Amino acid sequence: ELQLVESGGGLVQAGGSLRLSCAASGFTFDDYAIGWFRQAPGKEREGISCISSMDNAPYYANSVKGRFTVSSDNAKNTVYLQMNKLKPEDTGVYYCASIVAVSMCPRTAWALIPSYTLWGRGALVTVSS
Repeated sequence: ELQLVESGGGLVQAGGSLRLSCAASGFTFDDYAIGWFRQAPGKEREGISCISSMDNAPYYANSVKGRFTVSSDNAKNTVYLQMNKLKPEDTGVYYCASIVAVSMCPRTAWALIPSYTLWGRGALVTVSS
């Protein structure tokens, strides 16, 4: 069974930090490309980062660059999203998504939903003002 499970969401004050986890199961973590998306109320789903087993550096959306950091623990089959200096506009449901058996984030399509074949169910992040 291929599965991604997000965890670590919750309520945090503006300026605070939160770390999300994306645990993968059902496939090996040797070759992977995992993206993070978020969807704020009333808005479209936004690609915010992508990390892979081969990319030299992860991708970040401008909206989170400098504040969010994605990392991986291959032994745990887990990708993390460290979110710092959170703002109320960061509020939303955060999803991780995978391109199974792919080792690179799509260079021109890493933030596009159709690039990903497996999705988690999401984790709610609420940032209070």
